[in-house]
Order: sequence, then structure tokens, then C-alpha cells
Amino acid sequence: MNWRPVFDLHVVHRELQIIKDDLHCNAVRICGRDIGRVVAAAEDALGQGLEVWLSPELWNKSQGKTLAYIADAAAAAEALRQRWPNGLAFSVASEATLFVRGIVPGRTVAERVENLFRDVEEGNHIEPLQAFLAQANAAARNMYRGPLTYASLPFEQVDWTFFDIVGVDGDHYRDGRIKDRYVEMLRPLFEIGRPVVVTEFGMRSYQGAEDSGGLGFGIIDSRSQFLHHLPVVGRFVRPRLKDGSHVRDEAMQAEEIAETLTILDAAGVDGAFVCTFVEPTAPFSEDAHHDLDMSALSLVKTYASGHGESYPDMAWEPKESFKAVADFYAS
Repeated sequence: MNWRPVFDLHVVHRELQIIKDDLHCNAVRICGRDIGRVVAAAEDALGQGLEVWLSPELWNKSQGKTLAYIADAAAAAEALRQRWPNGLAFSVASEATLFVRGIVPGRTVAERVENLFRDVEEGNHIEPLQAFLAQANAAARNMYRGPLTYASLPFEQVDWTFFDIVGVDGDHYRDGRIKDRYVEMLRPLFEIGRPVVVTEFGMRSYQGAEDSGGLGFGIIDSRSQFLHHLPVVGRFVRPRLKDGSHVRDEAMQAEEIAETLTILDAAGVDGAFVCTFVEPTAPFSEDAHHDLDMSALSLVKTYASGHGESYPDMAWEPKESFKAVADFYAS
């Protein structure tokens, strides 16, 4: 799926400027499949004085193709690093157990999710994951001389000697399933002796999201979304939520994100990346059935048409979580 159907560098520049100046962030994690786009956004961010965590992501391909992609992306990252020697970190992959073929059985992400819990319980994923990460490390280090990391799932057993920074991604969302042991899940990572960074965490904007156990997947009806992106027929299908019972709750999203930032700061992590700034493919609607922004992790709500009031040059409006993050980082 294309997270950014329209890639306008002027918009990217402005959003990065807002992230730095108004959210008071000092680093940004830039993810995407298109290496050219990712590098262009990274170059702009570096030029504005932001630290960049470059996270190119090729999902659902063979390990051979993925490793070749990592090498190409690392070479592009090295060109940036030479211009900004202290401003860049490179992530070789994210959640490889799910997104790289051959670690857990299944040709698609959905099939691998079905097989995941059995494989994790039996430990079948450990050896193929570590073998892949060893190869990914080698592919990246052949091209790139800066700090390396990997955005891991909490259950993945990673050999962190390959990497300079410990990254934890994906399921490290502080929802009802793990609230009572959220920090405890991080403690073994501190013992590794490397900087620990939460590479992704966030909250969706509907009542009950904090306890739903589904933060990683959202509530958009996947069939309507798939049909919407098909040529011709897509114009007749409007993406919708799985049901119309969800209630928008921006205040809860803001409270949960601010509380998590406070907890992570107190725990002693070296950094945390709020996921995410904007989700153009999940626009806001007054109709609760079609308010895809309720499922979005973004700090701003995208408009399908028109512009916001706070930033009239942008096609979105800040949510309450935007102010919560800005206030936290400003303090």
C-alpha cells in the first residue's frame, strides 16, 4: 500500500518544519519503500537540523530481494551520512518476522500472522530470524559506516551484538494487554549495554482503543479499502470502518500518548518515536462509518479535500494529541 499517494516535497518540507518547530521534536523516523522518496525526505530533514532515522522498508519479498534492497538503501544512506556525519541512523528492517518471507511460514502477512503465535511459542522463528539479521547487517555495513539498528517486535530474540542501537517496534503499544508490564518488557533490553530506543508507539482515536488489543491492526474494513484502490471500480467504493459503533475520542489518544512519553522518559530510554505524524490514506469524516481517521495513529486528521484552519497551507488539522506531544517536548 502507498502510504503517501501524492509525494510533494514542498508539503514534506513544511511538515518537517512543523515537526521541528511546533512539535519540538529533535529526530524523525522516515519510513517507506521508495528509496528515492525516503532519501529526499531525509535530506530535507537533515538540512533543517533534525536527526534522521532512515527506515526504508521492502515488505513481503524474498530474503534475497530484501537483502539486495537493504544494500541499495544503505549505499544511499551513506551518501547522506558523509554530508551529515552525526545526523543519521539506519534501520536494516522492521518486524522482519512478519514482513520478510521465510522466517515464519506464509506467503502473505496475513498468513504469517495466522502462523505467528504457534511459531513463536515453539521458537521456530528464532534461528531463521537471526540468520536473516546477520545477513542484513552485513549487507548494510558493506555500504554504510554510520550507526545501525533494527526495529524489533518485543517477542523477537535478536542478537543485538550486530547493531549499535536496540530498537523495539510494533507491538510495544501500551494497550490494555500489557499496561501492567509495559516497562518490565523493556528492562531486559537495558541490560544489553546499548542505547535503547522505542522506534514506534502510538494510539488510535476511538473510544476503547487503549484496551482493544488491536492497536497494531486498526479498525478499517480491509475489503472496502482494497476495492477502493482498484483501477476504475475503486471510484465507486468508499472505504469504511468495520462497523459504525466506534466513537471518536481525541482526548483519550492525547492522554495515552502523553502518559506513555512520561513513562518511557522515566524508564530511561534514549529515545521514542511517536507513530505517526500524518496518514493521508485515512481521512477524517463527519460520518462515523467513514471516519477512517479514528483508525489512524496520526497526530493530525487529514481532510479528503480542503485545508485546515491552524495551518491553512496544509490539508489537515492538528488533533488533541498534537498539542499533547508539543507540550511534552517543549517542557
